[in-house]
Amino acid sequence: MEQLRCENLTLGYENGAILKNLSFSVKEGDYLAIVGENGSGKSTLMKTVLGLMKPLAGKIERGEGLNRWDIGYLPQQTIVQRDFPASVWEVVLSGTLSGEKFHPFYTRSDRKTASENIEKMGLEALKNRSYRELSGGQQQRVLLARALCATRKIILLDEPVTGLDPKVTLEMYELIQSLNKEGVTIIMISHDVTAAVRYANKILHIGGHVFFGSVKEYLASAEGKLFTAKEARK
Repeated sequence: MEQLRCENLTLGYENGAILKNLSFSVKEGDYLAIVGENGSGKSTLMKTVLGLMKPLAGKIERGEGLNRWDIGYLPQQTIVQRDFPASVWEVVLSGTLSGEKFHPFYTRSDRKTASENIEKMGLEALKNRSYRELSGGQQQRVLLARALCATRKIILLDEPVTGLDPKVTLEMYELIQSLNKEGVTIIMISHDVTAAVRYANKILHIGGHVFFGSVKEYLASAEGKLFTAKEARK
């Protein structure tokens, strides 16, 4: 079942378009990696899918029963966000306050959801720690737990391993993969094409040329062959 369908999107700002005539779809259980050069419009596309920006042209259709607040989001962190003065529990719990579920007080169900996702991310021992005191990898797990409090349908991740060491990067990728195997649809922006073709089942390559299809099709495409040639030269 399709959860998202984007048709003939033109993305950008009032002073000009960044992407034109972009079409792709996401089915339930997909793991879509969005790759491309810096400045190609990956983050703009993510903001548009989230409803934070409107497309200049084209349309985004959500599948039956999927609302905007059914899409969880793990953003690329800024320095200010990394220094956020709240506990792990407070950050994760805040993920339950989204969309139609917004209410001024946390319910028993909200607290149960937060506890379950803290446990799922292996954060029980850090529950009362300040978020700003955590390592980069721990902070990313906290934000992933927060996103899961908002939804178990689709999670959007914007460069989730930026700044992490190789060991923690691998742990993060495996954690995301495990969520996908449990049925959570993953849409991930990544500059790491090697990881994209290893973990994802679909690739959206944007930039000078647009490609959308399976990993096998991507590796056989002009864009994919250029990637494999670059890897071979390393």
